Amino acid sequence: MMKGKQGGELNGFLDRGSSFTGDLEFEDTMRIDGRFNGKISSKNELIVGETAVIDGDVHVGRIAISGTVKGKVKADQKIEVHRSGKVYADLDTPALIIEEGAVFQGNCAMGESKKGPMAVVEGKS
Repeated sequence: MMKGKQGGELNGFLDRGSSFTGDLEFEDTMRIDGRFNGKISSKNELIVGETAVIDGDVHVGRIAISGTVKGKVKADQKIEVHRSGKVYADLDTPALIIEEGAVFQGNCAMGESKKGPMAVVEGKS
């Protein structure tokens, strides 16, 4: 098995050119590079690759977005939107990181975590 970015095992992969419609639950780390339409849930990490398009509701522990996500996203720990990421969704998370160049259109609710709320938007100083 491949290791995910945070050290969890990558136990699922939807490759570029693939599409899936329905409900997805997983353990450890899942990576999507294809198209997904539906509901995704896990207590662990979802990696959204640059070629991925997700349309639906996502509730995970952590999510790293380099592709396109539409719908609602709730992360119990952290949401990261990388430079190539495009997010057209309502976000709910205790920690949000948006890199310069990323697109975010939607609402964001930041709830309390054990360490307190945190938001980081990277840009030019």
